[in-house]
Amino acid sequence: MPPRASKRKSAPPNSSSVTSSDGRSAGYSNVSSKAKIKGLEKIDRLFNTYANSSLGMIDPEGIEALCSDLGVDYTDVRILMLAWKLKAEKQGYFTQDEWQTGLKALGVDSLSKLKKALSDLEKEVEKPSNYEDFYTYAFRYCLTEEKQKSVDIESICELLNLVLGVQFRPQIDSLIEYLKVQNDYKVINSDQWINFLRFCKEISFPDLENYDATQAWPLILDNYVEWMREKHS
Repeated sequence: MPPRASKRKSAPPNSSSVTSSDGRSAGYSNVSSKAKIKGLEKIDRLFNTYANSSLGMIDPEGIEALCSDLGVDYTDVRILMLAWKLKAEKQGYFTQDEWQTGLKALGVDSLSKLKKALSDLEKEVEKPSNYEDFYTYAFRYCLTEEKQKSVDIESICELLNLVLGVQFRPQIDSLIEYLKVQNDYKVINSDQWINFLRFCKEISFPDLENYDATQAWPLILDNYVEWMREKHS
């Protein structure tokens, strides 16, 4: 909820000329404060449009309704980017605090502004300084159970396609094919996930000439490279 304005004593007749320590008039400061409160109220109204009132948060059904109004699919990577920006902790749920903090950071207080912000969000995530953080977050977002440390292969394949498919399509198609046919791994952990990105960025494909198994690569990638070389021999 927006903060309540504190009660003030009646201002003196010449209050319009009073200045603050930074040189701005008190009147300007008051207007700015009111504008911030009004913006927060609009953010809260938008939240309440999609929130489950009994839970006090936006649940999967609410996110689906939001996606519909935004004109994007529920599985669109931009919704994952939005969750990253909101720093959402639980998959499929946005709390009011997460919503307020994220939308304020985006400078958004309406559905139309949020729709426009999704394109800007894509550009923000694409920055090298943000991308690895987003990629790491995508894995954490899939940890839906307490103390869960790994994600099942089927979900990992979907996630790889979603977050890396556009940038590294040949590598991801091949890696997903391998993950689906191999029988050694049923789940993927955080270290393996991080190294999938490193592999896509550092290793020449499809020849894999600069892959060195003596380096600190997880065994699953050693096995993948061996599978690839046998496949193309």
